[in-house]
Amino acid sequence: MSTTSTAKSRRRLPLTRERVLDAAMKLADGGGIEALSMRKLGQALGVEAMALYYHFANKERVIDGIVDLVFGEIDLPASGADWKAAMRRRAISVRDALGRHRWAIGLMESRTNPGPANLRHHDAVIGCLRAAGFDMAAAATAYSLLDAYVYGFALTKMNLPFETTTDIAEMAETMLEPFPAGEYPNLAAFISEHAMKPGYDFADEFEVGLDVILDGLERAHDRA
Repeated sequence: MSTTSTAKSRRRLPLTRERVLDAAMKLADGGGIEALSMRKLGQALGVEAMALYYHFANKERVIDGIVDLVFGEIDLPASGADWKAAMRRRAISVRDALGRHRWAIGLMESRTNPGPANLRHHDAVIGCLRAAGFDMAAAATAYSLLDAYVYGFALTKMNLPFETTTDIAEMAETMLEPFPAGEYPNLAAFISEHAMKPGYDFADEFEVGLDVILDGLERAHDRA
């Protein structure tokens, strides 16, 4: 089938809000949020950009929508669940969702027109903590601490200049070569004794650090 026939087939499908958001998500996943524009979105859907404005007032509203889709992928704390286990599952689920949609890391908490999945997510997390006996101030502290860790880790992981231990070895050689041997002994030891071990993966650090934070929150909660 020709490209023209394919485009005509796409145009025969009703242009729905769901189709627009699905196409927008694919554009963002493929090329980052900078790849998303009303013009490119129209091209992907086989329609004129003006047709999109029936469903979305502007690009920001489209971004609100795809951010809401990401929130919809995250596991919510179940009613009556143990708060610590629920927060752990939720943090891992956020990390995994951000790994699938790297463009979303800096946008998840930026929306001034949040969608229902966004609001439901925040409400459920706060509700889980309050049901466990956290007062509102303590719940706010726990929530902000966990999110700072999750989003910060995801951002660091996304920007690391290496993927494998081979990459680390090459980077270390280039990074330390200009300096006298022994100039940075602790960094050199970290690289050789930890980061260059077979099977090392920075991503494995996530759950270790997460458990440290959750244990600390549990101790603070028990004292309170």
